[in-house]
Amino acid sequence: MPITVNIPTILRPLTNNHKRIEISGFNVLEVIEQMEQQYPGVKEKLITEGKAHRFINIYVNDDDIRFGNGLSTSLRDGDSLTILPAVAGG
Repeated sequence: MPITVNIPTILRPLTNNHKRIEISGFNVLEVIEQMEQQYPGVKEKLITEGKAHRFINIYVNDDDIRFGNGLSTSLRDGDSLTILPAVAGG
């Protein structure tokens, strides 16, 4: 089940500078685990204490996983997963 993962600039050094990658998985956590297998170091940038890092936003299609089932959010063939670092201003 291929899922398109959109990689933010800050993580591209870990993914050989790919903007998008295709990964298989039935939920967000499985996709992140598969990413870790191919691109070591990615998981620690995305997950803290079993949840998405508080300064990283993860969207499945246009839906923020924090308002759904978090890392257990189900994925379907052709879904798009977008990783965005949180932006803070002052």
